[in-house]
Amino acid sequence: MIDLLVAGCGPAGAATAIRAALAGLSVVVVEPRSGPIDKACGEGIAHSATSYLTRLGVELTGREFHGIRYLDATHSVDAHFAAGPGLGVRRTTLQTALETRLSDLGVPVKRGRVGPITQTPDSVTAAGVTARYLAAADGLHSPIRRQLGLCGESFGEVRRGLRQHFSVAPWTDLVEVYWSRLGEAYVTPVADDLVGVAILTSERGTFDSHLDAFPQLQRRLQGAEAASAVLGAGPLRQRVRARTAGRVLLVGDAAGYVDALTGEGIAVALRTSAELVDCIRADRPQDYETAWRRVSWECRLLTASLLWARNRPLLAPRIVPAAAALPGVYRTIVNRLS
Repeated sequence: MIDLLVAGCGPAGAATAIRAALAGLSVVVVEPRSGPIDKACGEGIAHSATSYLTRLGVELTGREFHGIRYLDATHSVDAHFAAGPGLGVRRTTLQTALETRLSDLGVPVKRGRVGPITQTPDSVTAAGVTARYLAAADGLHSPIRRQLGLCGESFGEVRRGLRQHFSVAPWTDLVEVYWSRLGEAYVTPVADDLVGVAILTSERGTFDSHLDAFPQLQRRLQGAEAASAVLGAGPLRQRVRARTAGRVLLVGDAAGYVDALTGEGIAVALRTSAELVDCIRADRPQDYETAWRRVSWECRLLTASLLWARNRPLLAPRIVPAAAALPGVYRTIVNRLS
């Protein structure tokens, strides 16, 4: 019997497995997809997250960015990072780096689906593997979370994301966030000749039709060739009743998700994955819920508060003007998140 079975080899699952292996635990990862896994995401990794991955021995390549710029039709405000730069990294590049580190550590990645889960007081079995614990890192719409009855009630506005890359030299060393009535468009430099554009909205439509709501960005991208297919993700909001069920612990997007509005999904996943490993090393899975809430509360609160304002017709148009009028407050919030 191994110590830990990890379901999912995305950033949350791979980081959990790497940290567990470095802690001396025996680990197996189960992942149904082969090759570098792509996903519709903003691809900006905060400085704290890149530092943590470096400590895990994950070698990242990408393009540095030094802050966040909010823009609407008439306002613009910048907040530069105090702790150090973030890194724009193609999701496939990040995935390759994580899988390379898993291979270096000798962590097996078994291709297949988890399927039914059975538990005893001392073990959990899934995908033909018996372990002391199972870390469920199987994504936003986690089948494991559903199987264990941990899904919370869904209500409120449904937001989704679309992402595409464009072959163009980045025009700034910041991540730009364009605001409009439709939603938000994030531009992340990921290479010297490539930017990723992610659009978050509750409205239906194609990537191109959504882009019409951001004329400033359209002008920036004029003449640039699309460098990837459009990928989508959503609904983004995922409510979860609990992070544990017996010897199964949820991590990453599977553990619950507010929105991509603040772009902190990977950073939170890494922080909570470290807590998960600490809890199973201590053989105290019951401590994980409290630990998860402790290390994620600030990001969840700030994201939920910003989303609440975004969903109020009277407040939404005032978000960027307020940030421009109070640049010190805006800079403080950005640096708390980064």
